[in-house]
Amino acid sequence: MGWKETAEPLLTRMPGVTRPEGHVPFRRKLAWTAGVLVLYFFLTNVYVYGLAGQGSDAFGQFRSILAGGQGTILQLGIGPIVTASIVLQLLGGANLLGLDTNDPRDQVLYQGLQKLLVVVMICLTGLPMVFAGNFLPASDAVANSLGIGLGGVRWLMFAQIFVGGLLILFMDEVISKWGVGSGVGLFIIAGISQRLVGGFFGVPDITGQSGFLFGWYQIIFTNANLGSVLGGAGLQGLLLEQGQLLFLFTTVFIFVVVVYAESVRVEIPLSHARVKGARGRFPVKLIYASVLPMILVRALQTNLQFLGRIIHSQMGDGMPTWLGDFNSNGQAIDGFFYYVAPIYNYEDWMFFITDLPVELWQVFLRIGIDLTFMVIGGAIFAIFWVETTGMGPEATAQQIQNSGMQIPGFRQSPGVIEKVLERYIPQVTVIGGALVGALAVMANMLGTIGNVSGTGLLLTVSITYKLYEEIAEEQMMEMHPMMRQMFGDS
Repeated sequence: MGWKETAEPLLTRMPGVTRPEGHVPFRRKLAWTAGVLVLYFFLTNVYVYGLAGQGSDAFGQFRSILAGGQGTILQLGIGPIVTASIVLQLLGGANLLGLDTNDPRDQVLYQGLQKLLVVVMICLTGLPMVFAGNFLPASDAVANSLGIGLGGVRWLMFAQIFVGGLLILFMDEVISKWGVGSGVGLFIIAGISQRLVGGFFGVPDITGQSGFLFGWYQIIFTNANLGSVLGGAGLQGLLLEQGQLLFLFTTVFIFVVVVYAESVRVEIPLSHARVKGARGRFPVKLIYASVLPMILVRALQTNLQFLGRIIHSQMGDGMPTWLGDFNSNGQAIDGFFYYVAPIYNYEDWMFFITDLPVELWQVFLRIGIDLTFMVIGGAIFAIFWVETTGMGPEATAQQIQNSGMQIPGFRQSPGVIEKVLERYIPQVTVIGGALVGALAVMANMLGTIGNVSGTGLLLTVSITYKLYEEIAEEQMMEMHPMMRQMFGDS
């Protein structure tokens, strides 16, 4: 008996959101999407009962792309979902699962296995946050009032973030089946958009950092003393500090490049085999796999840094020097975990502006490792993403064949269509994944408005663009029901 037969009773009984039996009107989809987003914003402001202070954020600089809230019910954000996807993609890429996603039975097993892995990842990520380090410190006052001790309070806190992890899983499923777009993508947009709005319009916070517009208001109307723009201090003030011109340039540049890359495509002509005059095109975009595989790459780095912080919290000064050391903010400052940590912002490498605690060669080595990791990792995960989401040449050729379309001048056969698609899809997938990885590193190194990570900004622009395309398609199908029948949307 194989593993599928053994695990089938459990995997087929995993709770889930029922798919709609018929077509869901566009307005109802928008209502479901808006309702889930309101619930998401509400939960990111509900703090864990029993928490003593904010503690140290386990995700650090990755918090914005993992779409959660430090110390809240959604402490874990989409982290467990993304980590489970990484495990499944690696297992699927090595052909260890033996699941055919075109088989309805195997589809159910795959979805059940994904949910089971998410639950496992919630536990593996949540338990260390509560019981190790200073990520979520327990309150002595709550322990005394309930009479359950600090251990009992910690289990109570874990139960809350466990429920939050399950809630975000089902919220993502509700949007995927009843709403518009992807829940994971919308949660990322929601979190990053908040930071972008704050970065443009925010007033000075407790650190003295203000938004872009308020900073320029002070420069123009309050005679802010920046010094000569020809001098180092004045130029630094305009580009990096109060003026934030470099951050504005990076933000606009990333926006323009992603929108342009989304529009660059190779269009393969199609014609209907039976309906004369019915023609179409299959677009192979430059960013064919989308920017979402970048979440997987950054999540892998997040888990690696989280592991380092756990080891340091347990071993303290006894941690081997080759593994490294961490500062009070939880960032690696030496050793292995320093070199594999991504570049977060300009302060991590601009040695001529900030006093770095390491040698110059160490900074360049870290940049090289980060760039290599993101470029190669982006290409690899893009390939896995294409193959596991039914976007590869074989699956796409079968979809074109099932729709009754064919490539003019070629025989109507899935094998023939697949050979044509193999000329474009694998190469474009690798190039697009590597390009997105390089852009993410560049944006982190130069900085962005609102201190949004480069990956987060790339994700927000790309997901928003795709969401716009999906909404336009939904509206078109709503106006022309016959089109919905042609594309198989009942």
